[in-house]
Amino acid sequence: MEFESLLLEIAEGIATVTINRPKALNAMNAAVLGELECAFTALNSNPEVGCIILTGSGEKAFVAGADISAMAPLDAVTARDFALLGHRVMQLIEKGPKPVIAAVNGFALGGGCELAMGCDLRIASDNAKFGQPEVNLGVIPGFGGTQRLPRLIGKGRAMELVLTGDMIDAQEALRIGLVNKVYPLAELLGETKKVAKKILSKGPLAVRLSKEAICNGVEMDLDRACGYEADLFGFCFATADQKEGMQAFLEKRPAKFTGR
Repeated sequence: MEFESLLLEIAEGIATVTINRPKALNAMNAAVLGELECAFTALNSNPEVGCIILTGSGEKAFVAGADISAMAPLDAVTARDFALLGHRVMQLIEKGPKPVIAAVNGFALGGGCELAMGCDLRIASDNAKFGQPEVNLGVIPGFGGTQRLPRLIGKGRAMELVLTGDMIDAQEALRIGLVNKVYPLAELLGETKKVAKKILSKGPLAVRLSKEAICNGVEMDLDRACGYEADLFGFCFATADQKEGMQAFLEKRPAKFTGR
């Protein structure tokens, strides 16, 4: 696949998707969102890919936000369509079968913060900055920020960030649970790949079903969610990976998973 605004590399089961608009601080317009939609649709069904890393080019920004110059002339209908395109991309990432790790280098503001929140894990560089500054522009977050942020960090903290439009640094994002780990910028991609490789070493069906259980279960009441988990747990026992994983444990040897 060839893209104008994305770089895509697949190696050792890991796909690295890089938003490549450094002069615009990797800001997202409709074209970038369309390419992300195309890339993740293909990667979600690619058997050679077990884990996906999403990052931005350069050292200044993961994604500085949506492209304001492209948004400014929109009317109510086209603005809603733009938001719905963003939501489709977030859903492809969040609901897709492959674990997705955001390697957040620099600014992740507005749509950039929302894009990172659509990923399963967020690993940040020590120069990363996060925020939902949309109120400064007279609008609200449009790619899921008002919904995913409170689910990740709680209603009170989400209210503060969205209503003030304040930015926070990587250490504060780590403290409140918005990111999982923080590393020096030079180590970010290497450390993120270590996490991806660790995930790849596990049972692929178990990883996929674990993501499904978490993503879908958080939208259910606890009783229904626990029943859903039990169903998926039971399904694991119909797989060759379960037989191999438990036999390998009993035999005190590394498991050789096949994804079946």
